[in-house]
Amino acid sequence: MYEKTIAQLSAGLAAGEFSSEELTCAFLARIERFDPGLNAFITVTAESALAQARSADERRRQGQAGPLTGVPIAQKDIFCTNGVRTSCGSRMLDRFLAPYDATVVEKLNAAGAVMLGKTNMDEFAMGSSNETSFYGPVRNPWDLDAVPGGSSGGSAAAVAARLTPGATGTDTGGSIRQPAALCGITGIKPTYGRVSRWGMIAYASSLDQGGPMARTAEDCALLLGAMAGFDPRDSTSVDRPVPDYVVALGQPLAGLKIGLPKEYFGEGLDGAVARVVEAAIAEYRKLGAETVDVSLPNSQLAIPAYYVIAPAECSSNLARFDGVRYGHRCESPRNLLDLYIRSRAEGFGAEVTRRILVGTFALSAGYYDAYYLKAQQIRRLISDDFRRAFAQVDVIAGPTSPTVAFNIGEKVDDPITMYLSDIYTIAVNLAGLPGLSLPVGFVGQRPVGLQLIGDYFAEDRLLNVAHRYQQVTDWHQRAPAAFA
Repeated sequence: MYEKTIAQLSAGLAAGEFSSEELTCAFLARIERFDPGLNAFITVTAESALAQARSADERRRQGQAGPLTGVPIAQKDIFCTNGVRTSCGSRMLDRFLAPYDATVVEKLNAAGAVMLGKTNMDEFAMGSSNETSFYGPVRNPWDLDAVPGGSSGGSAAAVAARLTPGATGTDTGGSIRQPAALCGITGIKPTYGRVSRWGMIAYASSLDQGGPMARTAEDCALLLGAMAGFDPRDSTSVDRPVPDYVVALGQPLAGLKIGLPKEYFGEGLDGAVARVVEAAIAEYRKLGAETVDVSLPNSQLAIPAYYVIAPAECSSNLARFDGVRYGHRCESPRNLLDLYIRSRAEGFGAEVTRRILVGTFALSAGYYDAYYLKAQQIRRLISDDFRRAFAQVDVIAGPTSPTVAFNIGEKVDDPITMYLSDIYTIAVNLAGLPGLSLPVGFVGQRPVGLQLIGDYFAEDRLLNVAHRYQQVTDWHQRAPAAFA
């Protein structure tokens, strides 16, 4: 059963080939067997998962089942889950039991999905390798010496290792797409505002967006259909109808115009990765798509702009963790100031501390105009680049990551090199656009991802373009040998 996709599991449940309880038991057994070597899960919710599975089976007997009813999934540990630890990968929230469900969790529960547990992640979603987690690094199922990417590395590794058929992730600067690429799965970051952020612990509020991660575009379409939609509790949620993403999957690609930004195929891109990506683009030409050269001239400014804006917003968002109401509190504080200083110093890891300091500096008097305001102006230029490109093409394609997965510990002491891992993904978040990564090959035994970028609310088109490729290739069907 673990080799089946979500769509296949849904069909099997509908046909009575197995029950949700049997399915859930099978995945829980795989987690127990394989996760100690991967560290993909922070919390496994076996008891409640089985209860949800039995409830799903009852709903099916009553004729009230939908496509996700009884299908097991995992939630990234950034989404609040009522009565279950929501740690955000940090010591600061190690003992925090959320008193409510995030909207994404609510929606998936309402769809009948079964939560197997909460996945490991970079602390407060700050990282590109899943090495900043308080609970230790996650390992890439394709090569246990390699990182899975971040910050949604636990979700990506769990899907790739067949510990769950699907999972949620969040993407602030590439944190769904980059781990999807490094682990050989499919992941989509929707348009900003398409998926509610209510109950999703904030890193950078103008950039964060939740989305699904699974083996195929079809599976992502099923999950996104359940996750997306207007939420009056989230002031950034967009009140716009959600299309049927599954229906749109089968559209032909004849006449599709794919833009190839020259900036994504130059210096910094590993040659072997470039060859794999170019072969995938050639496959699209065979499917009837036309490729058009485009330019995103301000893309090289995305990383410096992002690493002013995101830390500035995280500095503000994380100010609430002060040891007073919830979260880690130091022992025997001498006074209020000592409580604040020691609680935050003990609760936050090095990368989170670094970004808080950078953000506080960028927002300080005398530096706001020079850094934060300038970064926001660059953000507008980047958005304008995309607007001009989409006047010529339907989607934009390029590598998701400049390299395949690197080894654990290889970049942990070099933050600047680590930040460059997201060079092709960050601009999408700055512009608020949707982006998708799908597996298109390997360099050695490590996967390569192709990134597809769409215009605003064009998730259905991205999923369609990815799905048509997956119908004529089998990269998405490959499984790591150790977990087959």
